Amino acid sequence: MADLTHLDANGGAHMVDVSAKADTAREAVAEGRITMSTEALAAIRAGNMKKGDVLGTARIAGILAAKKTSDLIPLCHPLMLSKISVDFEYEAKGIRVEARVRLNGPTGVEMEALTAVSVTLLTLYDMAKALDKSMIISDVRLLSKTGGKTGDYRA
Repeated sequence: MADLTHLDANGGAHMVDVSAKADTAREAVAEGRITMSTEALAAIRAGNMKKGDVLGTARIAGILAAKKTSDLIPLCHPLMLSKISVDFEYEAKGIRVEARVRLNGPTGVEMEALTAVSVTLLTLYDMAKALDKSMIISDVRLLSKTGGKTGDYRA
């Protein structure tokens, strides 16, 4: 259990003490997809959804989610994030979401990037469910992370 930093010597969950760790520049990028009907995708692209600006609303939801990650994931540290971006790419059968999160601090931002993507996708679903309840959210994953003791990672 020594490799699992969120478990103590007895196997109990605990928050990792990062007070002795040096601040470093850190960034994480995550992505995910939502697949939907041609009708729903066309309506989003055309800006014809009854609920309004689908991508703008989803972007704001993702940014807010990244900022609230420590409220959602029990052992995450509250972080002073310096940058959160949420971008969209239309695909043949849906939308790809990418979130990028940065800070200069003692712990990474992978969970914040993954949370931003997840909530962005859920918001896209919510905004378009009147046209397609069978949408599929998939492929949520970490693409890259930089900084920290464990170094860089690329999927």
